Amino acid sequence: MFHPKTIAISFVALALAGCATNAEFDETGGIKSVRSSCPAVAIPVHTADVTLFDPAGSRDARAIDVVATITNLRNTCVQQGDRIVTTATFDIQARRTNTSGAREVVLPYFATVTRGGTQIVSKQLSRVALRFADGQSSATATGGGNADIAASAATLPPEIEEQVTRRRKPGDPDAATDPLADPAVRSALRQASFELLVGFQLTQDQLAYNATR
Repeated sequence: MFHPKTIAISFVALALAGCATNAEFDETGGIKSVRSSCPAVAIPVHTADVTLFDPAGSRDARAIDVVATITNLRNTCVQQGDRIVTTATFDIQARRTNTSGAREVVLPYFATVTRGGTQIVSKQLSRVALRFADGQSSATATGGGNADIAASAATLPPEIEEQVTRRRKPGDPDAATDPLADPAVRSALRQASFELLVGFQLTQDQLAYNATR
């Protein structure tokens, strides 16, 4: 199961990545910050892998049946009128222990849009089918999800935008001052920050297994 607590942990790891503030040098040698309104895309902690056991109640390594991993996460982001649309795609690589016979394994995964690291805006549940050929131990598949948000919601107020993105040169009084030190700036950035999180839809037991293995 996917919980807001997991989102909060992920948001800390992203460290306001949804705001995508990057330092760059301009033509005069000053430093400027570039902010993107596109949602950050990530996999919440402990949700990139799922392990199936046979028998299902066992947690013995000898009972491992199938292990699947989300990998090669990639995304595109475009603004369409007053909407910002981010699409994430990823690969799923799986291995099975018993290679006898053809087999299909269906796994659920989520694509959740959050705001400010804790507020769930939307959640999509999907399933992916992994098809193992007879005698083959591995299978691959692809999955994906998207975030569709209002551009206005991801836009900072003009006065906050100016603080975050204006150029700073060595010697300026506030050149070494991090704009995020201002609580008002942090709050505005968090409110305008969206994330698209994807991962396996795990049971409590599966999540606990991933957290302790």
